[in-house]
Amino acid sequence: MTSLYIGLMSGTSVDSIDAALLDLSDPSKLRLLATHNHAIPQTIKRLIHKLCQPSDNEIETMGRLDRDLGRLFAEAATTLLKKSQHSKDDIAAIGSHGQTIRHGPSAMPDIQPSFSLQIADPNTIAELTGITTVADFRRRDIAAGGQGAPLTPAFHRAICVGQTQPCVILNLGGIANLTLITKNEIVSGFDTGPANTLLDGWIERHKQRRFDDKGQWASTGQCQLALLEHLKKHPYFSLPAPKSTGREQFNLEWLDQILNDTDAQNLAAEDVQATLTQLTCDTIAKELLQLPNKVNAVYCCGGGAHNSFLLGQLAIACPDYQITTTQALGIDPDWLEASAFAWLAQQNLAKQSIDLGKATRAKNAAILGGIYLA
Repeated sequence: MTSLYIGLMSGTSVDSIDAALLDLSDPSKLRLLATHNHAIPQTIKRLIHKLCQPSDNEIETMGRLDRDLGRLFAEAATTLLKKSQHSKDDIAAIGSHGQTIRHGPSAMPDIQPSFSLQIADPNTIAELTGITTVADFRRRDIAAGGQGAPLTPAFHRAICVGQTQPCVILNLGGIANLTLITKNEIVSGFDTGPANTLLDGWIERHKQRRFDDKGQWASTGQCQLALLEHLKKHPYFSLPAPKSTGREQFNLEWLDQILNDTDAQNLAAEDVQATLTQLTCDTIAKELLQLPNKVNAVYCCGGGAHNSFLLGQLAIACPDYQITTTQALGIDPDWLEASAFAWLAQQNLAKQSIDLGKATRAKNAAILGGIYLA
């Protein structure tokens, strides 16, 4: 069988579909062959955001959006192939995370079951690309007693094989999550809270920009300590790890409510952005400083790895940590998550069980994902 796999990923920020082509022939040295960033139309993006909160006619909206996203994900894969000059016959499988529209982890799964729902119809992806597609990775973990997220700690462990010292992979996507790896084992993995989802939404509202490039806008503002303390009162931050969260809890509606409740509506928009950046920094730093193993290196990935203002604040909060990016491990920080789902597809086809108990609370290892044959 060919050793080439495609990973497809659209995260909490819903900014685009990341497509990555990997050669996984050597488990100790993953090779990223080609990448493609596929735009999500604004009409689709608005519908995804709408589905992340209760609304009218959800089933009809979800059903049609599932097919629309399936077509977009297939387009991302076929465009990637054209750029790489490979054909569908060269690819063993596509690993598609899909687009999360509702994430509902439960603190008491025996009483109230956890659930997590991703759309981007894998039947459509397999049909339009002619490539076997592996998808729906989260629900098997949930069936095994987990929360379905984060899943990427398994891949983080794979890329940290050979590291002699404890290290942390810090993903700064819409939501921030970290994984502590020691002696090739996952010690802990969980979501710390919001990373880019609030920052992106706030700058889009006030500046009509998709993201705060390098954190430049936030750097012009002043952190408002009273607002920051109110934001930190969200109950998620006091939950023990492992834990996971999403846009359901951290969104602009939540922020607006706090601004209204604290009479902070008249704050300068850049001050709010600075405060949101500090919220991300402080909630990550709190968890880093409480890790059970002494860590020297923190390897960042995701869009937030380019936010130099955020990383600078994090370096101040954690002066004993060397904060760099996953490029130091040979993985481009922009493409780590898409690469993870290519790897997860390979693990599925190889019938390899994955133990995520330290990251999701799953009670046992399981083969993640369902196979949709071409």
